[in-house]
Amino acid sequence: MTKSLLLGKSAGTRLVLVGLALVWVLFQLLNPNFLSPRNLSNLLLQIAVLGTLAIGMVIVLVLGEIDLSVGAIAGVSAGLLALLITHGLPWWLAILAALVAGGLIGLVHGSIITAFGIPSFIVTLAGLLVWQGVQLQLVGDQGQIPIRDDVIRGIASTYVPTALGWVIAVVAVAAIFAVRMLRRGRRERSGLAVPPASAELLSAGFAGLVVLAVCWVLNSYFGIPWVFVLVLTLLLVCSVAMEATSFGRHIYAIGGSREAARRAGIAVRTRTITVFVVISVIAALAGIIEASRQFSASNSLGGGTLQLNAIAAAVIGGTSMFGGRGRIYQALLGALVVGSVQNGLDLLGQPAAIKNIATGVILVTAVAVDAVGRRRRLARGAAE
Repeated sequence: MTKSLLLGKSAGTRLVLVGLALVWVLFQLLNPNFLSPRNLSNLLLQIAVLGTLAIGMVIVLVLGEIDLSVGAIAGVSAGLLALLITHGLPWWLAILAALVAGGLIGLVHGSIITAFGIPSFIVTLAGLLVWQGVQLQLVGDQGQIPIRDDVIRGIASTYVPTALGWVIAVVAVAAIFAVRMLRRGRRERSGLAVPPASAELLSAGFAGLVVLAVCWVLNSYFGIPWVFVLVLTLLLVCSVAMEATSFGRHIYAIGGSREAARRAGIAVRTRTITVFVVISVIAALAGIIEASRQFSASNSLGGGTLQLNAIAAAVIGGTSMFGGRGRIYQALLGALVVGSVQNGLDLLGQPAAIKNIATGVILVTAVAVDAVGRRRRLARGAAE
């Protein structure tokens, strides 16, 4: 049974990769510029905010909760950042204040959810409205606050030097192999089933080749965007926290069965509050990145379908909306799928309506696949 579950998880990731490859081939046939180094670099810049939010959304979905306010939190944090910069605060202090503000918002959300037993859907929906109002107050009647600090503007507009880019790529490949081997060793020590070592090495090797290929392509343009390195660093930190610490194990346990986790002695309320603090800090970081991309904080930043696309990216990547299942790297896979579809449709001159329809169709398909897989796993468990 354990082996079949492992195969199922691998199959889900392979399915997403195949879907992403098909999307890329389709848009390349429709527009030869799609896979050009310039457009791929632009694609990574475009998905930086979405990928950041999707990483936080994976953690919340694994817990079995949801957060509809991340876009508004990003907008509030960006507005506060721009306001503090305008009033002469150093860039590092303004960034710290924006992140702390995001964390405090998450603390409020998590405390209300756990204290009153209100569904996170309702609390964060109310938060969406409240923080959008706060954002409008911060930005003011002008509609935007320009950011002239070179450091903050450079977060999403500068690139890694070529030599350093290759160093980062090699380190990333080594990290992929190290994480795979550590995970394998942990499962073996726990007496759990593991795939053959050859399959593990082949999978890690393929991922390493992809990393090196991406580095080569990006270096043929301006190089690896620094903001993409920031997103990958966040992905690595969250992956370690979720897979190699008691905090992460508790989150998976709560998402699998909240009552069972409570009976096992896990502090469910504390963990829930912590998760909402974490996703709000990540949302604040996304707001900082978007403000850097726009060179300003506007009252429209974080609005529209951003939070819905973040949920879509997490689910499309393979994270279950039923809780208890998901990996952080799936956020980046899902963001690549959503971003690639939107980028390709932009190149074809399609309107926003078509992009929303396409994203919605992909999301429904991903949720349907997840629901079917869940029923099959439950049926297998009942049979065995």
